[in-house]
Amino acid sequence: MAASIGTIASLRAVGFVGAAIKMQDADLPAAGHLVGVGEDEMHAIIDVESGGSGFDRLRRPKMLFEPHVFHRNLSGDKRTRAVSLGLAYEKWKPGNYPSDSYPRLAQALAIDERAACLSASWGLTQILGENYDRSGFASPQDLVVAMCASEGAQLTATVMLIKAMGLAGKLKAHDWAGVARGWNGAGYKANAYDDKLAARFAHWNAIPDTPWSPGQVVTQPIPAAPLPPAPAPVAANTSAAVAIDKINPKPLPTPTVRTGGFWSALKTLFSKKDAA
Repeated sequence: MAASIGTIASLRAVGFVGAAIKMQDADLPAAGHLVGVGEDEMHAIIDVESGGSGFDRLRRPKMLFEPHVFHRNLSGDKRTRAVSLGLAYEKWKPGNYPSDSYPRLAQALAIDERAACLSASWGLTQILGENYDRSGFASPQDLVVAMCASEGAQLTATVMLIKAMGLAGKLKAHDWAGVARGWNGAGYKANAYDDKLAARFAHWNAIPDTPWSPGQVVTQPIPAAPLPPAPAPVAANTSAAVAIDKINPKPLPTPTVRTGGFWSALKTLFSKKDAA
């Protein structure tokens, strides 16, 4: 289902703080089972990408805005404006990230909402907005809404993307270079991404796994209602900053209650796809 009109505006109004539900202990082994691995392999990716948590201390999804991705998703006057504000450039630059990417995101959304959502990476495994379709979403805005809801939603998207990218076999074989190349790009060696994955896997592999069996149903809690609207976030007070338009926030969509368990339903989905 596509994000309703005004949903991203509503999230902006509450500072991208949604229900922010943390995952349950059994979620990781359940997710790993869907791609043929254990919880330790899933832990490795999550630890390297987000430090083990999908939300920051303000209960926003952990997010990194990528100016080089924004550049390729814009054209014409919008690209010119973004470049002039330092929000877009053609090639990736190492270490060129602020401690908080949300002010940049707010400025980018004022230029082009879809392009901005495409150009940030989100949650437990830092899924890039450009991968929204392979992660099971109809639009990049839908991905953002899900990232704000729960770590369970972030984990579901991760499972979908691992399968779509053909990385399940590499993850199962502990081909960390192959996983790193697929998930982080050809320049993964510059940050020793594969070595970090191997180290985090070794760490978790030495710890007893969470008791879980494939027949066990894991039921995700229904997200709570979002916080009441707050003033829109203000971009950095610099000459390059753009004013954020006033918005009329609308309530976020009410979650649909599913029966049979969250992971049970997801497992059925993959079984149907594999049988197709």
